[in-house]
Amino acid sequence: MAASYNGVPVPMNGARITYGNGSYYVPDNPIIPFIEGDGTGRDIWKASVRVFDGAVEKAYRGKRRVTWYEVFAGEKAMAKFNNWLPDDSVNAIREFRVAIKGPLTTPVGGGIRSLNVALRQILDLYACVRPVKYYKGTPSPVKHPERMNVVIYRENTEDVYAGIEWEQGTPEAAKLIEFLNKEMLKSGKKQVRLDSGVGIKPMSVTGTKRLVRMAIKYALESSRKSVTLVHKGNIQKFTEGAFRKWGYELATEEFRDRVVTERERWILDNKDKNPNITIEQNANLIEPGLEFATEDFRQSIYKEVNDVLEKIYKTHGNGAWKKKLMINDRIADSIFQQIVTRADEYSVLATPNLNGDYISDACAAQVGGLGIAPGANIGDGYAIFEATHGTAPKYADKDVINPGSVILSGVMMFRFLGWGEAADMIEQGLERTIEQKKVTYDFERLMEGATKVKTSEFATCVIQNMEAAVMTAV
Repeated sequence: MAASYNGVPVPMNGARITYGNGSYYVPDNPIIPFIEGDGTGRDIWKASVRVFDGAVEKAYRGKRRVTWYEVFAGEKAMAKFNNWLPDDSVNAIREFRVAIKGPLTTPVGGGIRSLNVALRQILDLYACVRPVKYYKGTPSPVKHPERMNVVIYRENTEDVYAGIEWEQGTPEAAKLIEFLNKEMLKSGKKQVRLDSGVGIKPMSVTGTKRLVRMAIKYALESSRKSVTLVHKGNIQKFTEGAFRKWGYELATEEFRDRVVTERERWILDNKDKNPNITIEQNANLIEPGLEFATEDFRQSIYKEVNDVLEKIYKTHGNGAWKKKLMINDRIADSIFQQIVTRADEYSVLATPNLNGDYISDACAAQVGGLGIAPGANIGDGYAIFEATHGTAPKYADKDVINPGSVILSGVMMFRFLGWGEAADMIEQGLERTIEQKKVTYDFERLMEGATKVKTSEFATCVIQNMEAAVMTAV
């Protein structure tokens, strides 16, 4: 371990989190790097760290504490080191393994690429995890926001976010378009227009399966009811369609005894209800209109039914499938309406990168918006917890912004560390504060009879309500 990073000495009163055999080993005084963030990040971090320290103290009475260690990225790093993302900042996160950060600046339309994306790719943080749930009293545009309680696992390193693209009018774009038109598309009617910019959308077996594996493990460990693969495979058959295919493969190959697919459930249920049902009758129930299909398609469905009954009826039949984790899939555009009309039917969503970006924000909009939407980027051995909103520079240093996103990202972090008691205290304190209608301006303008408080005052209210929760428990 280095003695310092970015010229800042490593705290002597803390210890490293270590990792081995797929598990994190957390000391009682972990050193956790933090990136304050740009713009409103300064106000948010000051408020959030008070909440974190207060919760740890109240939960563990001095037996545990976090040793915070500042590292630099974004505007602060640029001012200090003339570098948006210094190597030492990445090395410190790599050394101490778990970090938390505020929002970082990314100029639109040129300049640096997203620092958030850079950190994910450098540390191979392949899963963006976004829990979205309703806290009582939170203003919402829907009638039943309490139905929303999903965790989104978004693939973090591939898809269009891989950043493989060429600008229109460049020699590189022209060369690629010529190759595509003359070689790859020469025998068909499709052609790429010569005045196009071109991007590549890579999606791999490796990237898909490790993401889906993490989502399924979480669902099993937390007793969630389903994992839904979200994709646009009806159009993009060899990328998003492959995501669906590989996701099902992973689920049934590695978790066979603990999962059941949606179609398998239909087949098993039909057999449970009518033990004498034939293969053909069962197939007609799961594929309406099968009698009008081609013979080859009919035979493929008969084979599917027969294989399910032969392979898993003994272990999953007679109602046993009802206790298994269900794996299903939904088309991406369909899920957007379903998370509004029947959000309670979904529990864990596993998605490619771009779909997950859209869906997580759409879900968050129903339960308070990005102001209180937490997030994490997790890989094998490293994790960064973060605000999911932007820097809002016009509100910087005014002590007015909602710190909920970083506070709840801290809740995620404490649960990740195994410090569930501190996480529970923070959630209870935050929910009580919102129920009391002591909120920052973004919520106050949407709530009748609310009291507008500053960022710092909101943190104080949360801490006070944590104390109230402790007293109630006693």
